[in-house]
Amino acid sequence: MTFTPPPAFTTRPTLEGHFGMAASTHWLATGTSQAVLERGGNAFDAAVAGAFVLHVVEPHLNGPGGDMTGLFATAAEPSRPRVMMGQGPAPAAATIEHFRGEGLDMVPGSGALAAAVPGAVDSWLNLLEHHGTWELADVLDFAIDYADDGHPILARAAGTIAKVSELFIEHWPTSVAQWMPEGRVPEAGELVFNHAYADVLRRLIAAGDGTGTREERIRAARQGWKSGFVAQAITDFITTAHRHSTGGDHAGVMTLEDISAFDAGFEDPVTIDFRGYQVAKIGAWGQGPVLLQTLKILGGFDDERLDPSTEIGAHTILEALKLAMADRDTYYGDADVDLDWLLSDSYAASRRELITEQASTEFRPGLGRDGAEPVFTTPLIPEGDDKEALIKAGIGEPTVQKNGVNNGDTCHLDVVDRWGNMISATPSGGWLQSSPTVPGLGFCLGTRLQMTWLDEAAPSALRPGKRPRTTLTPTLISKDGQPIIALGSPGGDQQEQWQLLLILRMLVGGYRAQEAIDAPALHTTSLAGSFWPRTWVPGGAVVEDRLGEDVISGLIARGHNVTRAGDWELGRLSCVTRDPATGRLSAGANPRGAQGYAAGR
Repeated sequence: MTFTPPPAFTTRPTLEGHFGMAASTHWLATGTSQAVLERGGNAFDAAVAGAFVLHVVEPHLNGPGGDMTGLFATAAEPSRPRVMMGQGPAPAAATIEHFRGEGLDMVPGSGALAAAVPGAVDSWLNLLEHHGTWELADVLDFAIDYADDGHPILARAAGTIAKVSELFIEHWPTSVAQWMPEGRVPEAGELVFNHAYADVLRRLIAAGDGTGTREERIRAARQGWKSGFVAQAITDFITTAHRHSTGGDHAGVMTLEDISAFDAGFEDPVTIDFRGYQVAKIGAWGQGPVLLQTLKILGGFDDERLDPSTEIGAHTILEALKLAMADRDTYYGDADVDLDWLLSDSYAASRRELITEQASTEFRPGLGRDGAEPVFTTPLIPEGDDKEALIKAGIGEPTVQKNGVNNGDTCHLDVVDRWGNMISATPSGGWLQSSPTVPGLGFCLGTRLQMTWLDEAAPSALRPGKRPRTTLTPTLISKDGQPIIALGSPGGDQQEQWQLLLILRMLVGGYRAQEAIDAPALHTTSLAGSFWPRTWVPGGAVVEDRLGEDVISGLIARGHNVTRAGDWELGRLSCVTRDPATGRLSAGANPRGAQGYAAGR
């Protein structure tokens, strides 16, 4: 056998059935999605209902003012996977000149100046309008219930509030009113409420009252969000200067016109073939093709070098990831990216040749199609640069602290129904710690613009109307034109890396869903971080201790700068699967943190 056998014991069974499956980062979202399936809704109705619940129960990981990307396939057109594009662009006044004029050399990690146009809500409503079957009021009923009648706050959410409580008290009083209503940090498990957001959802539903069709009612709600009271409240509030992660005070620049001009849409994914499977990702306006580039590099190795549980496998995977990430940081952005070249067999072969038996500590983007050197050179800020004092003011979405422990940062949701509809979606941004809570709305804006550079030469430069190079990147895998696996993970720069481990273990190693999710994880930090203050660790590798002393010692001997994260700290994966031949479904979810769950029958 060329692959390490799956563990004899898993934390949970891989769920199996034929009716419907849901998996997410929070049990209440999973339960909501499954409840919709049980009541006759399809996978898209279920996903939208679960997503709005995630806004309420994981406010430290996502919010209505944030963004999302998704991949889905319909039972009617199974061979045509589609991208849900819910990443809003930079506002018209978000220019490099303006940020430089504010005395900044980097986009802040918190504060409304760093906000892209909110895209998540419009994207979910767009999916419901075009591919759902339920009325908006029925879909939103679950979220309204948890916002109005309360839900037990997660320990990590309470911990996040504790970390930024000083910022709230000294600079963001509207956030104190929402998240510390008695002037204190809530205890883990304490019931918390968000009446303001419940009212927002009711007003969106009311916007469609008296309109003709279900679709017209949803469109009315979309307009109520983008051009009505929500957009007005946001733009009125952020014109007042407030504290940002830089330690300075700035006003936001987003306008009503910026919000109303955004329309979520559907796009074709980028796909490759790997070992007879078709893997679909979002385009290079996000980091999706990193996974595809890595698979192309790894595809030229024997199976034994693709096993993350062995020394040679872990080493090979880490080295391939470094190469793909260097290309991400050099070439990707909402620009003209030559993916035909970056995903070509010849380019992958040239990158594969760079992998030796020793770890590289260099930043090594590839050459362009014509052999030219990259135009943009990514600034590499060594980890430990003296910016620690600023981190308490809002750290954006970094998922690994200095000790390698995962903080959590994003949500994820997968659903498959009995008809064969399948979706994988990763909502994020608009975290409660992102910027001050907007009065009357119960949520804040996100900070996705921190993924842009204040450098005109960068493909991912800050430019009005352009999308920041998001890290949100779910995956859809098909075989013979039929979707068979929807998967994803929170994790910022780690999302592609942890998903890669699951894909290799399932497609090459023959693991079942829960076995692959439970298996020990690892990732590289030898990349330019996507989040303020954008540090990197040359040759950095973060591993779960369960990888084993022999493997870890072997990686160190090969020159990897290893950080041990503990036994169960890395990876936030979930997935659902479907066998088109039999209709058999399965699902698994991350046990780490005792928060994510799958459900189904």
